[in-house]
Amino acid sequence: MEPQVKRLKGSLYDSDSWTALPVLSDDQSQDIQLVQAYAAPIVNKRETSRLVRELNLRYPLAGLQHIKRVRACKEKGSPHPLEVLVCLVSQVPDSKDATTDSLFSSEGVRPDGLGELFVVQVPSRPPLTRPQFELASKHWPTSFHEDKQVTVALKGELFSSAQKANMHGHMMSAVAAARAAQELGMEAVGAVVVDSATQRVVAVGHDCRRDHPLHHAVMVCIDLVARSQGGGCYSFDKYPECRFTAPESSHDDRVCDSNTGSQPYICTGYDLYVTREPCIMCAMALVHSRIGCLFYGTSSADGALGTKFKIHSLKDLNHRFEVYRGVLRSQCEDLNRNRKDLEN
Repeated sequence: MEPQVKRLKGSLYDSDSWTALPVLSDDQSQDIQLVQAYAAPIVNKRETSRLVRELNLRYPLAGLQHIKRVRACKEKGSPHPLEVLVCLVSQVPDSKDATTDSLFSSEGVRPDGLGELFVVQVPSRPPLTRPQFELASKHWPTSFHEDKQVTVALKGELFSSAQKANMHGHMMSAVAAARAAQELGMEAVGAVVVDSATQRVVAVGHDCRRDHPLHHAVMVCIDLVARSQGGGCYSFDKYPECRFTAPESSHDDRVCDSNTGSQPYICTGYDLYVTREPCIMCAMALVHSRIGCLFYGTSSADGALGTKFKIHSLKDLNHRFEVYRGVLRSQCEDLNRNRKDLEN
């Protein structure tokens, strides 16, 4: 019952017509939050080291270790080449009347070498992606520890031509399965599970909710993977497009857990291609099944991996995985349009 990768002949789409973009966590994708702070020009450059040392003691920037205390003056031709971050506005009891003298009225900091205060906005948390870093740096210099894979992924350049060709073929198989479901009067959603190490197709499934309300395409594929390992709860034999690959040998080549010595769990080391963004139930099933990576074509109004929720990135769950959207987006969107046309 080995699934055959079906390539749709004469397709108008190729691997250059779509881009796989990462679905990042909220922390990575949301706008930079800003907080108000007082800054002042350094009128005597020789006082810089002392001022920074004394300010760090008198007004420590707790939780803002990513902020650089001193920056070069933005205004060209300014007589004061440097500006220093003095403190957060929230650190001053009566911020409306704050002056350089009032902030340093207590012992610990000599205001010698400082000009008049002014208010700036600084990022309240460290940037996690290059777009966040570029936005944060427009307000105040910020440290940034770049994840280069995320940077490349956001540009749509993470996958090589050979990788995109494989991804294209797998999603084409999912599209073919979705069309088969549609012809049977079910939801036009298809899915394919692939061994990421060998690109071997492990299972192909489609929506089967005519038989059971929980038989979403993703759930069907997970059960077919379990059947390939000698388990599973259901039979989809009456649907030719729902099939699985029996292991080539009794030995599972996927990586074992070196800490516990346990065998891989259901979808460990596998990737899933699905035409439409999974719902909450399917997303949680993928967490439980330990899927390695997921690729979907088009979003869903109730999608749980980018649209409504980002379950794959929740820190409180015991498994997280990468998600990419947009693989064969146009063809996957066509499936939804065809469904609406049939309904009308």
